[in-house]
Amino acid sequence: MRKLTYYVATTLDGFIADPAGGFDFFPLDGDHAHYLVQEFPETIPTPARGPLGIEGPPKHFDTVVMGRRTWEPARDAGWTSAYRHLRQYVFTTTMTQAPDETVTLVATDPLEYVRNLKQQDGLGIWLCGGGALAGALLPAIDELVLKVHPIVAGDGIPLFRHGFEPHRFDRLEARTFDSGVTVCRFAAR
Repeated sequence: MRKLTYYVATTLDGFIADPAGGFDFFPLDGDHAHYLVQEFPETIPTPARGPLGIEGPPKHFDTVVMGRRTWEPARDAGWTSAYRHLRQYVFTTTMTQAPDETVTLVATDPLEYVRNLKQQDGLGIWLCGGGALAGALLPAIDELVLKVHPIVAGDGIPLFRHGFEPHRFDRLEARTFDSGVTVCRFAAR
């Protein structure tokens, strides 16, 4: 069975974006960036892969799932298909036509849909965001890879938008960089 991994940047107080959905306050430079490009190359948007010298097959994921609000910043930047090198699923109830032939819009129950994706052949599935989708998919998440930035935001889109229902994870690894970013990996129990 394929694994669903929630790979996302977060603040110390658990926010993945500002209240409007922006995430440009997370620094992209620093010694953690090289590690992330090497370890998770398929999470780099297609337009940036060539300039960064990223080639070859995916390492961990061949599929990405995200909410509409997570997809919109790429669209606003002119990329209708930010991850052309992956199978892309955008969960939305407001969009009715895919912006690109490589993007599949999904208006059905995210949990059921992703559980079916996990049964298909292939590499892992990357949950790119956002907080509401992560909350809906929490029972299906096998692994968390959190890029914890030394930032307190105070408000924004939380890592999970979900009612109180504790889910336990075991820490697999934590690696701290001079930039202050700590990359933590957790497995669902």
